[in-house]
Formats: sequence, structure tokens, C-alpha cells
Amino acid sequence: MTVTTSTEALIPDEIARAAVLPESYMDEKNVTYPAFKWLRENNPLGIAKIDGFDPLYLVTKLDDLITIERQPEVFANGLKNPILNSQADDAFIRGLTGGSIRSIDVTPFMDPPEHTAIRRLINPWFRPGNVKRFSDQVRALARREVDRLLDFDGECDFAKDFGLLYPLRVIMTLFGLPPEDEPVVMKLTQEFFGTNDPEEQREEIQLTPDAAGRAWTAAIASFNEYFHQHTLDRRANPTEDLLSVVANSRIDGELIEERYCNGQYIAIATAGHDTTSATLVGSILAMIENPDQLRLVQRDMSLVDRLVEESIRYVSPVKHFMRSATQDAEVRGRQIKEGDRFMLCFPSGNRDEEKFGPNSHDFDVTVDRGKHAGFGFGPHQCQGMMIARLEMRILFEELLPRLKSIELNGTPRYTQTNFVGGLKSLPVRFEKA
Repeated sequence: MTVTTSTEALIPDEIARAAVLPESYMDEKNVTYPAFKWLRENNPLGIAKIDGFDPLYLVTKLDDLITIERQPEVFANGLKNPILNSQADDAFIRGLTGGSIRSIDVTPFMDPPEHTAIRRLINPWFRPGNVKRFSDQVRALARREVDRLLDFDGECDFAKDFGLLYPLRVIMTLFGLPPEDEPVVMKLTQEFFGTNDPEEQREEIQLTPDAAGRAWTAAIASFNEYFHQHTLDRRANPTEDLLSVVANSRIDGELIEERYCNGQYIAIATAGHDTTSATLVGSILAMIENPDQLRLVQRDMSLVDRLVEESIRYVSPVKHFMRSATQDAEVRGRQIKEGDRFMLCFPSGNRDEEKFGPNSHDFDVTVDRGKHAGFGFGPHQCQGMMIARLEMRILFEELLPRLKSIELNGTPRYTQTNFVGGLKSLPVRFEKA
């Protein structure tokens, strides 16, 4: 890709690397967030040129994120990879697909009208009225998981022992997947989002320049294999679970192809699990670092809904999606050319001082922040956001009243990813109320 770069538009290399590279997100507080703040103040729509990557615009202001996401006809998902990979990783995927960057038939890789048709298939399932039907089921899971957590006798790794498991068990229950498959789905989800983290990659994946592309396609292949028999089973013997809804979806009276089923399964199983777990664990760390906020909610549980929204904004588990210009355009005074790529930096948008005030870096449940970028905007807005809110609200209602105190008991560790993720280890010490 060729980008005409003015000196004014070019981002300093140190700032660009801090905002783009997966390893930067292992220390967001000291690396990525200071870089985003610099960009918002000095170059909110600048061009990053990093060896091994296509040139790309970094979109760091909330208004620009909204503008781009709400114009899919100008800023497309499917034109190029909607997930930022290195050039080597993209080349590996194209080598497998015969030239296409589309390695999975999931809506983030689609544009209208295909995107509209596929998303419409399960939209009714995610509507608030339908989601509400699962409240009692989710609450029972939350109570069971909180009981299990409190049995750890005051010490645990909140991420590994609890935060990763509760959302997974909710998703598997909604899907109708057997509990004994939890280790398989957990492992595949971590491999899917941990393609740039050596600790999450399969042993057979060598650390070559295209290792992330190899890990990504291997995880997708394993997911496809896992879900194949479930599709056959649900088509032969449909139930009321989400697997059956997807497997028996039709367009123009015909069952959708299995590749579309797999895309929906993978999106829900991975994003529906990992984003919620990252938010839950990140919110606990935020309350450990801001114990006054924990006490506020414990004294007034009507603040739980605001706690949910502030956690999503503050943690920002989705780090980016990419868009590509389908035509010449103008954004924030920049002259955009057809084919230019944009990295939508959601964590930066969620710290935008212009929208969230001078204390946008604070975790504060007393402030009504209004619209945040945690679920995106426009036609690609998160389809499962009502489920995510339900899971977190119920979990906070069940957990927080039963905690007297909670503090760090070791060093938090983050997944090495610039796509979706957060804390993978949070050692804590706690007292039961």
C-alpha cells in the first residue's frame, strides 16, 4: 500500500510502536496509554510507519471512531484484513486462501449486504427481551462460581481461577455445549486471541515472522473441526439453545453454509468469553487500586449498572479493529486516499479528554460518562453487548456484597496482544464479608 505522508501526519516511531505493537499492551499504563494521550493532543489522526507492517492511520479520538464506524460504504471491513497483522502474517494467510485475506466467515470480515444478511440471522436472539429470559440461569451460575471462589481460603489468581471461567461457563450454557468440553473451548479461545503471545501459542508453532498467522489459522481449523459434529447434531435434533439457532438459520429458505455457522460460533464463543473475562478481571484490579470505588458500590448497589459501563470503558478489552478506505475522503482535515488503512484505537477513544473530561484516566463510578467506545458503533456494533452487560451486572451483584476486602498478592500479567485481551494473571488476597 502506498500512503502519501506529510511530515505533519507522520507519527514519531517510538509513539507509533507504543500504540501498535502487541508487546506494548503488556504494560498499557506506562506504554500504550501515554502514547495515546500524546497522539490525542498532538496528532490524533497520524500515520504510523513501522517495519513489517502496512502504513496505517491511528484513529485516537472518539468522534473520529464514530465517524469511521458509521460509514461502512466509505470505510470497509472486507477490503483488507479487519485485524492488524504483520505483512508476513497476512502473506501466510493469503497463501492458504488463494489470495484472499478472509480466513474466517465472520461478520467483522464482511460488509453490507453480506454482513447485513448474516447478522440478521441471530439478531432476535440478542434482543433485550430474549436476553432477559436467561437472567435466572446466569445468576445461578454466578452464585455457584462465587461460592467456588470464596472456597479458595483467601488467596487465588482471580484471572485464572475465576475471571476466565465464569464467562466461559455462561457462553457454553447458552450454546448448550457440554461442561466436559470447557478445557477445549478455553484453550482454543486463548490460542485464537493469543496469536502474538508466545505463552499462548501451540508448541508446534515456530517463532517465525508469520507465527501469528500460523497460530490464527490453526486455531480456526480446530474450532471448525470441533463445531462440525455439533452442527450436524443440532440440525438433526434441534433444541432451543444458541447452537441450534445458528445451525438452523436460513437465507431465502436454504440452510446457511457450515462455514457461516462456524464463523458465528467462533465469534460468540471467543469474543463473548474473552472480552467479558478481560473486563471483569480488569475491573477487579481497578477496584483494588481504587478501594474507595469498591466501597461506594458495596454501600449502594444501585451503582452496579454504572460500574459495568465504567469497567467496559476503563478496561477496553477490544484494542482495535481495522478499516480500509473504499474511496478518497477527508477525516479531521486529512486527505484520505482509496486503500488507506485505519487502526481504530478504542482504548484511546475511551480516554478522550474532550468527551470524558480531564479525569478520563480515572476509574470513577460516580460519574455518568455517557457514550463510550467499548462496544463500537454503527453496523458492526457488538451484537452480544446485552449478554455481556447481564453477565457483569449479575456477577457484581453476587460477588461484591460477599467481599470484605481484596488486594494484590503478586504482580498482574497481561496477554501480549493488540487485538482483544487483558489480564491473564491477577494474584489476589481477599477476606470474606
